[in-house]
Amino acid sequence: MYACFDVDYRENRARSACVVFDEWTDEVERARYSVELDVPAPYTPGALFERELPCLLAVLETVSERAQLRGLIVDGYAWLDSAQTRAGLGAHLWSALECSLPVIGVAKNPFADAGAIELLRGQSAKPLYVTGAGIATSDAADRIAKMAGEFRIPTLLRHVDQLSRRWAT
Repeated sequence: MYACFDVDYRENRARSACVVFDEWTDEVERARYSVELDVPAPYTPGALFERELPCLLAVLETVSERAQLRGLIVDGYAWLDSAQTRAGLGAHLWSALECSLPVIGVAKNPFADAGAIELLRGQSAKPLYVTGAGIATSDAADRIAKMAGEFRIPTLLRHVDQLSRRWAT
C-alpha cells in the first residue's frame, strides 16, 4: 500500500488530506483521510516543510493502514539540490519517519538544481518534476509514470488535491 498527501490553506487553517492505494496502477483509492488544523507556521520561502510537515504528520496519524504502507508521495520536492544535501518536504518527511518509508516528491514547477527527473505524462508538454528520498529518483519517476490517468497529474494525486480543498462548512 502507498499513500499520497496534499495540504490546502485558508487564512490561519490548514486541511491536510491523504489517499491510500494498493498498487501504482490503481485508478481508485482504498481509503481517504483528512484533518483540519491551525496553520503550524507561516510560509517561508525555502522552508515549506516548517508549515507543511506538521500537517502531513497529523493526517498520517489517522491512517488505519499506516503499518502496511510501503511508500509515500508528497506535493513538492524531496530534495532541493542534486547532491541531496538540502532537504525538501519529502526528505523532511522521510527523516521524521526515521527513514522507514521512501518518499517521492512530485512537483509541478521546476526548482533549479533539484536533481529532479522531468516526467511527461499524457499529451502534456509540461513535465512533472520527480525526486525521491529513500528511493532512487529514477525508480520514483518510474512509479509515478505507472500511475493511472491519461493527463499530466495522475488520477490519485488529483483526488488527494481535491480532498484537501473540501473544507467543512
